[in-house]
Amino acid sequence: MPKIKSKKAAAKRFKATGSGKFKYFKANKQHILGKKSPKRKMKLRKAGIADKTNELAIRRMLPYS
Repeated sequence: MPKIKSKKAAAKRFKATGSGKFKYFKANKQHILGKKSPKRKMKLRKAGIADKTNELAIRRMLPYS
């Protein structure tokens, strides 16, 4: 059996944690930051955990995670 290819777009965006959940970095932190409040920018710094409803779809895109 050949190896299954992972979706490279998903591999760049998600990383599996030790407990099997998927971590991702939040959007809207790259540019046009002047109009965003410091509190909003501070919350965007932290990584997010993917929702349970999307976990199966992510797992299909990343078969070896």
